Amino acid sequence: MARTEKGLTVKEEAVVAINIDTDIVVARHKSRELAAQLGFSYVDLTLIATAVSELARNIVLYGGAGEIQLSLVENGVNRGIVVVAEDHGRGIADINRALQDGYSSSGSLGLGLPGTRRLMDEFEIVSAPGKGTKVTVKKWKR
Repeated sequence: MARTEKGLTVKEEAVVAINIDTDIVVARHKSRELAAQLGFSYVDLTLIATAVSELARNIVLYGGAGEIQLSLVENGVNRGIVVVAEDHGRGIADINRALQDGYSSSGSLGLGLPGTRRLMDEFEIVSAPGKGTKVTVKKWKR
């Protein structure tokens, strides 16, 4: 059943708990499955799945546990997918720095958040030390 939230009509939803590495694969597959329902191109399906993988991996690495919420939405003429990745981990002290290519607090390549921002059409992050992180991204069907 559809519902309206923040000006969007939510058509279908799925939530994937993220606790261990194998949950990343589950979230990636579910994102592709849902996005395919909207007729996204193969390239866009790959971009969405990659963004979901990056967000889920960040939950495992930095948040300890959390969830990925996937929603198929409409806002009148536009259809798309909204991905919300949320954890209640240690949070991000300097969001601007975390969004710079090459920055990593764990010794990785530092491409996760900046890469995700480039892959998707809209990107929003809310985080505070000790309170966790919530990243919301959207991809619109063109």
